[in-house]
Amino acid sequence: MIVVYDAHCGYAAGQSMRHDRRRLLRFASMQGDTRRQLLAQAGVKADDVDTMLFVREGRAWRDSAAVLRIAHVLGWPWRLAWMGWFIPVTLRDALYRWAARNRYRWFGRSATCILPPPDAAHRFLA
Repeated sequence: MIVVYDAHCGYAAGQSMRHDRRRLLRFASMQGDTRRQLLAQAGVKADDVDTMLFVREGRAWRDSAAVLRIAHVLGWPWRLAWMGWFIPVTLRDALYRWAARNRYRWFGRSATCILPPPDAAHRFLA
């Protein structure tokens, strides 16, 4: 299971990594070389994704579906977010895109890609 994230923000990857107690998730930056291969395998055009993607067993989810899938993997209490599937996808994705547009304002933007902590470096793909 791989989270493809925006390394200039890093909020999503940081939160996912922090709450992934079972260490099931791996991470690939949207700016890295691995993303094109992952996206191609999942049938997603690289230019169509600019914030986050969740890849599992050759399938890919984006926008709010990616967030809900990641929350499910994180376990309790994050699994409660699974109730978000009851919200119509158009509304769910609109809220996700609004948050994605404002992510740099809220969480900041790094001039360089964020490096993983040494104890978690093996979970990050190039």
